[in-house]
Amino acid sequence: MYIENTSPESPQYQKDTHFGWIEVIAGPMFSGKTEELLRRFRRAEIAGLKTILFKPKMDIRYSETDIISHNKSSLPAIPVASSTEILELSEDAEVVGIDECQFFDDGIISVANQLANSGKRIILAGLDMDYKGQPFGPMPNLMAIAEYVTKVHAICRETGGPAHYSKLKANSISTDKTLNPIQLGAEDSYEAVSRKLFYTKNE
Repeated sequence: MYIENTSPESPQYQKDTHFGWIEVIAGPMFSGKTEELLRRFRRAEIAGLKTILFKPKMDIRYSETDIISHNKSSLPAIPVASSTEILELSEDAEVVGIDECQFFDDGIISVANQLANSGKRIILAGLDMDYKGQPFGPMPNLMAIAEYVTKVHAICRETGGPAHYSKLKANSISTDKTLNPIQLGAEDSYEAVSRKLFYTKNE
C-alpha cells in the first residue's frame, strides 16, 4: 500500500531528510500508470518541492518532450537517452519522476537507489510485462527495491473485468520471429486483456 507523505511539514519527511524513498507504479497499457505519476507529481509541486520529470528519448508517441497520458493529461519532461543522464540532471531536485521505465537500461536501478539514498523521493512508472507476458526490462528489480509499489489494472473490454496484460493486436504482429518486445504503440497496436483472454488467445 502507498501512503503519501510528501509535505515538507510531515513528520516522515523531516525524519528522513538524509534518505528518500522509491515508489513504483506498474501495470499494463491503459491502466492509468502515467496518470497516477502525474497526479503525485502535481501534488509534490503544490507542496512547494523542487521537482524534475524525465521520459525516455525514444518515446515520441504523443510528444518529444512532454509526458502525456492516454487521457491527455500532460506535464513537461526532459527526454533522456540513458539512466546516467537522470543522475546528472537531478542534483537540485527533491522529487524525481520517471515515466516508461521499462525502456531504460538496467543502470536505472542503481540510479534510483543513489537518488533515494541522497534524500530524494523517486516516482517511477512503467509496464511490468511486455506483450509476451514476460517481465519487462528493469521493472521487476525496480519493484523489488521500492518502498512502495502500486499495481494498477486496466479494464478488459471483452469481459469487463480487470486487465493485467498488454496484448499486441493481431494486425500489429510482425512475421519477423525476432520481434523486439520494445514496440511503441497505443490503442492502434495494443489492447489490455484479462489473464483468461491473454492465455486462451495466445494458445
